[in-house]
Amino acid sequence: MRTCSYSLLSFCLILLSVVSCGKAPKEYYTYTGHLHTPYHIKYEYDKPLDGEIQKELDRFYHLFNAFDSSSVVSQINRNQLTEIEDSTFRSLFRTAMLISAYTDGAYDITCAPLINLWGFGFSKKDSVTLEHIDSVKQFIGYKKVHLDKGKITKDDARLTLNCSSLADGTVCDMIADLFDSKGIANYMVEFGGEIVTKGVNQKGEYWKLGITRPVDDNSGMSQDLTATIRLWPEGQTPKTARNNGRRGMATSGNYRNFYVKNGKKYAHTIDPREGCPVQRDVLSATIIAPTAMLADACATACMVLGSGGAEVLKHKLPEIEYFLICSGDSTGFKYIESSGFSKYLISMNE
Repeated sequence: MRTCSYSLLSFCLILLSVVSCGKAPKEYYTYTGHLHTPYHIKYEYDKPLDGEIQKELDRFYHLFNAFDSSSVVSQINRNQLTEIEDSTFRSLFRTAMLISAYTDGAYDITCAPLINLWGFGFSKKDSVTLEHIDSVKQFIGYKKVHLDKGKITKDDARLTLNCSSLADGTVCDMIADLFDSKGIANYMVEFGGEIVTKGVNQKGEYWKLGITRPVDDNSGMSQDLTATIRLWPEGQTPKTARNNGRRGMATSGNYRNFYVKNGKKYAHTIDPREGCPVQRDVLSATIIAPTAMLADACATACMVLGSGGAEVLKHKLPEIEYFLICSGDSTGFKYIESSGFSKYLISMNE
């Protein structure tokens, strides 16, 4: 009887050893690089996922890189592709059309010709006249392009798309979707300043993020922070939240992408309705939303709309929260935030 007991015990120990050796312990991995902008990805898993992450980054570029003649968006712009099979592209298009409708065209991904006209795309900076603007506006307008049953059509063949205003947020969501499909509970994906987080970092704390002070800096080197926030799941507090929930954050501003000509500053925020770069009272717009794609589009829209328009957009999209850094008097900035943003705010560095 004793021999049987020893045999059973030995069998259990061997079985336990096999089970424990079959799955590696989880740890935090980091994947960084640079496409058109730096990216930084951190996640907790039982093995590195470099190959699968890179595959999603390659898919992202194949979909949205307007500088690649073989990309999906380039083929659409040349009227060589109408059938849109990729669900991510369809999701981006629907989100763009939604924000366009909610902003009465202040946000519009068909304004690529205006971006080029003003020197923020393919063309060089040159003198722009009202005649140039009027001629280009003839084939601009979100109501002139349609996606129905996976097929994209245009009312004017000259119409082109520029997805840069929500593409960086989209690639964050693509990587986050990959992680979710593998049951990964804790991660942070940052791409060009747009971010998706879920769960906690390696210290067991919710991801802490910074909002940069909007100081003119074409180099992108200035990292002075105006505010620090912490993302935790919607509707929960730091005491009750668990390792679930996913939030996206995006910041848009005119302090990085601009040029000066004849003593005048031209920023990359263009109002499609007016056909020219604009500078409202908003210097920087940070949006928190369920997805980085939505946050990215709304951040751009708020730059065009100004602080009053941001409040209107919030009424139409109650799932978003915003933090605006606006031009103030000579003493500094003015800060405007939606009523729900305070639950994310840790500190202000005024």
